[in-house]
Amino acid sequence: MNDRIRAREVRVIDEEGGQLGVMPPYEAVKIARERGMDLVEISPTADPPVCKITDYGKYLYQENKKKHEQRRHHKTAQLKEVKFRPATAEHDYQVRKNQIIRFLGEGHKVKAMIFHRGREMAHQEVGRAKMERLLKEIADYAQVELGPRMEANILMALLAPKKGATKQGLASSPSPA
Repeated sequence: MNDRIRAREVRVIDEEGGQLGVMPPYEAVKIARERGMDLVEISPTADPPVCKITDYGKYLYQENKKKHEQRRHHKTAQLKEVKFRPATAEHDYQVRKNQIIRFLGEGHKVKAMIFHRGREMAHQEVGRAKMERLLKEIADYAQVELGPRMEANILMALLAPKKGATKQGLASSPSPA
């Protein structure tokens, strides 16, 4: 800004966006001060650097506003967790399956977990069968990032949304019977 610009020549743009040409920075600062404004370096990497005659406070406000808008429109994918047990009833299973499909449709990753407790650890094949069934039923919506594996007493799989499976795919998902 103003006297901090160290280039030998700068391309100057006035407050309306019209080009004033290439000139030494001290001339550009002089013109800006005559108009009661500041000389702000817009593009320092250009050859020659581009500077604009503008109100510096207004410039900072507009830059901050642009960054805020970009952050607002940036969608962050979250990791959602859905928990099952080997003895989960059919209706509860369908509800959780539909939750997974909804989360995937919204663009989130899902960690599907089946918890084994006590004697269920002796019959892990029941939990594994439930996980295999789940993965088959949601194959249209998800791709398996980390396939079903045991970690202590938890059988887990990490699912990511499939490319092309969107909210429209969610509308055609089967409803629980």
